[in-house]
Amino acid sequence: MAFNASALPLAGVRVLDFSRVLAGPLCGMVLGDFGADVIKVEHPDRGDDTRDWGLRVGKTETAYFNSMNRNKRSIALDLQTPEGQATARELATKCDVVIQNFKFGGMEKLGLGYAQLRALNPRLIYCSVSGYSRGGSEAARPGYDLVVQGEAGLMALNGEADQPPLKFGVAAVDLMTGMYSAQAILAALYQREQTGNGRHVEMALFDCGLMITAYYGLEALLMGEDPPRYGNAHPSIVPYGVFDAADGPLVITVGNNAQFQRFCTEVIERPDLAADERFTTNIGRSANRAALLPQLHQALGLRTRAQLLEALKRAGIPCGEVLGLHEALTSPRANEAGLVTQQPHPVAGRTHVLAPPYRIDGERLPVRLAPPQLGADTDAVLQELLGRGPSAAASRA
Repeated sequence: MAFNASALPLAGVRVLDFSRVLAGPLCGMVLGDFGADVIKVEHPDRGDDTRDWGLRVGKTETAYFNSMNRNKRSIALDLQTPEGQATARELATKCDVVIQNFKFGGMEKLGLGYAQLRALNPRLIYCSVSGYSRGGSEAARPGYDLVVQGEAGLMALNGEADQPPLKFGVAAVDLMTGMYSAQAILAALYQREQTGNGRHVEMALFDCGLMITAYYGLEALLMGEDPPRYGNAHPSIVPYGVFDAADGPLVITVGNNAQFQRFCTEVIERPDLAADERFTTNIGRSANRAALLPQLHQALGLRTRAQLLEALKRAGIPCGEVLGLHEALTSPRANEAGLVTQQPHPVAGRTHVLAPPYRIDGERLPVRLAPPQLGADTDAVLQELLGRGPSAAASRA
């Protein structure tokens, strides 16, 4: 049986989300996926910046916007007016969490900073997402995913060794910052149950970007220089990466020495490579990859993907096809898992919305609310929380 709203883990938690673009909205969406009532506060005319990015859906949404804003309600408030600011403060007294990624000091100028709202609601969990540490010399500097990918060394570790530095295909820093932010908010909510007090969660894109470097980052510190870039290959495990069969690419991940023995004897029929002392251990294979990989490429190129995938599966070696993005989203695997949904839309008729990745007690958490039209819930939210409708100064949607 699918979850109902009251059974979701964060049912009863209310979030006031002032954030825009990616990191903050993803954080809010995670909380919404778990059942929180997420109220997205947007400018009455333009809304979230991403409502104007990428392919249009209906009149006020885009695929970009929809990817970060399921399970939310949208209200339109003009925060540049005293009445809009007053309405936002009133709403904050009815909420458990605030998320914001305004420029440094921007929320304070609106009377919506942490100290200002905490005075009204001491239990409030307030999450500030910025580009750089709010206590450092770059606190006022705006943060952008691509800039941080460069500054955090992520572009330097990505791509092929003989090519220029390369960004990730998606805004990886924004996405990870959103997830880290949601984790921190959940921890603060848990602690509030013991103390009764709210907390100020401060997240910086640069901090999270540096965390993504993971083992590459620690190896750079050990070496005192940048590790080599290996493109689709693994820096430490061989063979492990993308390889070309006779009719297209596939992923092969030989994770240990026993798998390598089976790979050589049962898949590519090269027992001589399994017996070669240079290749019997992964450390040896990694050190001698220049001698090993050309032979593997030659053997794999003689076989089709279907032949290789079948042989690899029989040998117990993890493997898979390299699919196009549309092919992956429409694959039987994605369909069986229920990862792509179609939601009703008042203008477009129906629109695709990705489902939450979380399963609890065997059930995937639902898409309760499709990404909202700009300001669609203003009247309902203000009536429900404040017992009144909007005024012209507070909302022009």
